[in-house]
Amino acid sequence: MRTSQGIFDCGDVALQRGGTLKSARIVYKTFGTLSPKRDNVIVYPTSYSAQHTDIEWLVSPEHCLDPSRYFIVIPNMFTNGLSSSPSNTEGPFPEVTTYDNVMQQRRLMAELFGVDRVKLVYGWSMGAEQAYHWAALFGDSVERIVVHCGSARTAPHNFVFLEGVRTAVQAAKTPEAGLRAMGRIYAGWALSQTFYRREMWRGLGFSSLEDFLVRSWEANFLRRDARDLMAQLWTWQHGDISANDLFRGDLAMALASIKARVLLMPSATDLYFQTDDNRAELPYLKNAKLVEIPSVWGHRAGNPAVIPEDAAFVDKQVEELLDA
Repeated sequence: MRTSQGIFDCGDVALQRGGTLKSARIVYKTFGTLSPKRDNVIVYPTSYSAQHTDIEWLVSPEHCLDPSRYFIVIPNMFTNGLSSSPSNTEGPFPEVTTYDNVMQQRRLMAELFGVDRVKLVYGWSMGAEQAYHWAALFGDSVERIVVHCGSARTAPHNFVFLEGVRTAVQAAKTPEAGLRAMGRIYAGWALSQTFYRREMWRGLGFSSLEDFLVRSWEANFLRRDARDLMAQLWTWQHGDISANDLFRGDLAMALASIKARVLLMPSATDLYFQTDDNRAELPYLKNAKLVEIPSVWGHRAGNPAVIPEDAAFVDKQVEELLDA
């Protein structure tokens, strides 16, 4: 599989909420070969706390993002520790919105690869919010999007969940204690009640619930810098495809403007990106389909690297969308 990795220098970026992200940069990775007509492009944005290495398992001939057919680009979000982030930028870090992210991602695609039109934007969680932004902001330039366990606007209950995470991290005596607390809070939200009732963590190789919390959830967040996670959490809380001069806060107008084919793919047991959020969006979309993943893995069903049955479900749905 042909891959490449690089850095797109954005320059000084004037941000949507004011301020400037100086010497901004996006770290990206590509897979496959761009066709002569530049018509086989998939953009695959990262999710909360993820870097491209965490999500690239889906880029495989065995899965829906097949690099033998498509040219796939993973742009790392601002604040994820690779692209411009508090941990690698001097001085106070400004507030960066999802809008800011996708505007620079589009520049990357146009200026580096000469790509103006993309076949698909595929996103899970915060990646799904970015996919929605691509479709709402760039019109005919986006043919299809997959909104996988995500929404067009961060729901109030989702916002409150994140408030719990934020205050726990900020109240901790040390950054490490804050990240450990974050992992334990997240563990209860990202997986369903049924997952824990059935002790499904045993199938992942953990000897006890405590072992699972420490070696899976605490360890996952200890890989990251708390400053980056808090900055990206702000971006998530303020996610809204209508929060810009184009739509002026009118979510219905923003949804109705989308020309792309839309696959809404929530998880039946997701506790913070709920299926009802997508059901409320569906009537405003011109060309959309909602397919719920029948999973007990909660939000994690959206990134089913270790869940073969959910991965097969996702592959089938996305392949049908790509062939449509």
